[in-house]
Amino acid sequence: MQTDNSAQVPALRAYDLFPTRIWQAHLQSLQEFFDAWTAEVLRMRAASPQPAGRTNRAGWNSEDMAVLDRPVFAPLRNAVRAGCTSALHEMGLAGTPFDLQSWINLHDRGGFNFLHVHEGSLLSGSFYLSVPPGSGKFVFRDPRPGVIHGCIKGSVPNGCVDIHLTPETGLLVLFPCWMEHYVEPHASDAPRIVIAFNALPVESGVSPSGT
Repeated sequence: MQTDNSAQVPALRAYDLFPTRIWQAHLQSLQEFFDAWTAEVLRMRAASPQPAGRTNRAGWNSEDMAVLDRPVFAPLRNAVRAGCTSALHEMGLAGTPFDLQSWINLHDRGGFNFLHVHEGSLLSGSFYLSVPPGSGKFVFRDPRPGVIHGCIKGSVPNGCVDIHLTPETGLLVLFPCWMEHYVEPHASDAPRIVIAFNALPVESGVSPSGT
């Protein structure tokens, strides 16, 4: 008697669990302001050249944690607030009041940010004001701690992978505050300039440190 060794493939249905959403927008409609904003950042650095520290290395970051409150940045502040409002709506937090905390991250050649999170925020983000060739990539660490113990690597189902985002001038990125992230070393003599921010819950009184 002949035996059929072929196996019938089960009718599998795929379910993607624990999705993590980020948002991106290109703010090219605000490009007319980019030169003025860059000049303001460089004036801020010249006026207070000592970097604030935190996770930034080999560059400069501002002590000022309310950069977007400066009148020159009003168009960007409005865009950031609108973006955060939309993202929070998708997160089930429609109508949630929030304050914006914002600061400058500037990298000179070799500059980077080490791995960190923005604890205590509703949402975090970055606006890329100046991204010369050779700028370090923005890297999201895979947020599933258990996945590193598996043998599957890469961008496949159940694989372990970090996401390397290639920034460009005018890009706005929003992401969950708990996403571990870092910035790779900067390889240009022209500065890489980012305006980073957190959307903070108004009622909590939380004041996380900018990075």
